[in-house]
Amino acid sequence: MSEDRTLEEKIVYAFYEINKQTSPKFERCTGISQTRLDLLHKLFEVEEISQTELQKTVNIDNGAVTRHLKQLEEKGMVSRRKNPADNRFTFVRLTSEGRDKIAGYKEEKQRFIKKVLKGFTEEEHAALLDMLIRIQNNVKAINPNE
Repeated sequence: MSEDRTLEEKIVYAFYEINKQTSPKFERCTGISQTRLDLLHKLFEVEEISQTELQKTVNIDNGAVTRHLKQLEEKGMVSRRKNPADNRFTFVRLTSEGRDKIAGYKEEKQRFIKKVLKGFTEEEHAALLDMLIRIQNNVKAINPNE
C-alpha cells in the first residue's frame, strides 16, 4: 500500500482487503461458503419455507439462491418440491443429513471466528463491533447520486 495515502484511505483499503480475503479463507476453513451457511441456518429454523421467502430472508438474488440450493440438493442436504397448488412456487427444507451436518459447520465457523479475533479482548470486541456497525450504517446511508 502506498505511503502517501491518508489514514482514512488506509482504513477503507484495509476493509477492502479483509473482505477480499475473508470469504475464500472462511470457505477453506469451514468447508462451506458463508452464503450457503446462511441458507442452511435459515432452513434449520423452519420446517419448510418457500424458495422466494428464503431468498428474501437471506438477501441474495434469485439466481444465486437457485444455484446454491441445487448444489446443496445434489449433496443431499436440502430437498425441494413444487407447491402442488401452484407449480410456480418451490418449497425448501433441510434433509436429516443437512440437519446433522449443520452442527459441524457451526463448530468450524466458531473456530474460524476465534482465529480471526485472536488477541482481542472482550472490550475490544465490543468497541470494534460498535465501530463496524457505525461504518455499516454510514455506508448504507450513502446515496451514490449525491
